[in-house]
Amino acid sequence: MVHSDRKLLTNQLLQPKQIVADILHPGKATVPKIEIREKLAKMDKTTPDVILVFGFRTHFGGGKMTTFGMIYDSLDYAKKNEPRHTLARHGLSEKKTSRMQRKEHKDRMKKVRGTAKANVGTGKR
Repeated sequence: MVHSDRKLLTNQLLQPKQIVADILHPGKATVPKIEIREKLAKMDKTTPDVILVFGFRTHFGGGKMTTFGMIYDSLDYAKKNEPRHTLARHGLSEKKTSRMQRKEHKDRMKKVRGTAKANVGTGKR
């Protein structure tokens, strides 16, 4: 599946290895992120949890994809250097509730009095 790593750069300052990988997948629509992380981990002889992949580009006609990834030395370096939204996509941190959801919850709490505020949920439709 992972055909080759076209470019492999080592960034000593931020601790990751940056990789641009070409993925061949004839006959399949796209390849799941988890499979790509496992294949890159096998190529780099590391575990899939320290590999973060993003920036997928599917080539016209299908069958080929290019992705960008970061391979960290440890999970601590990844959590320290990566933005929170990237970590949330890979399941390494909790996703923050959106601003609109917080405002809607606040407005629902305004409509009730007393101890009923504790029972106001996130909305049932």
